[in-house]
Amino acid sequence: MSLKPTVSMAILYREGKFLMQLRDDVPGILYPGHWGLFGGHLESDETPEDGLVREVQEEINYLVSQPQKFRCYADNRAVRYIFYAPLTVETQSLQQMEGWDLDLVPPQDIIKGTYYSDKAKEERPLGDIHQRILLDFIESGLVDSRY
Repeated sequence: MSLKPTVSMAILYREGKFLMQLRDDVPGILYPGHWGLFGGHLESDETPEDGLVREVQEEINYLVSQPQKFRCYADNRAVRYIFYAPLTVETQSLQQMEGWDLDLVPPQDIIKGTYYSDKAKEERPLGDIHQRILLDFIESGLVDSRY
């Protein structure tokens, strides 16, 4: 029996938009070529919060300060712990070390389910679970995401 992977993911928001990563377009990963949230697999000795901080630092060299737990989403692919925190720096200061592109995605594009990538030079879809999480978060009213 195989255990489902456990991951932590970050909803990082700034000026009513949400930081997303255009995942690499390679076979063998979940949602290749799709927009998704930053985060990743927990190590065996990590809490979900510690794993989130580590993953975001590894992926974009950003230290998430005081992440707040949003929800946990479990399906047949993974158990996902979701945290949220403000992005306190400009996106240009982030060092992307994983993925193809990153950007602050406005709520109307999250609702639409696609977003244009300057690097890919085309609209790319949001991963379905990532879109669901962000729609739930917007609906929760925890942060002001008016557009």
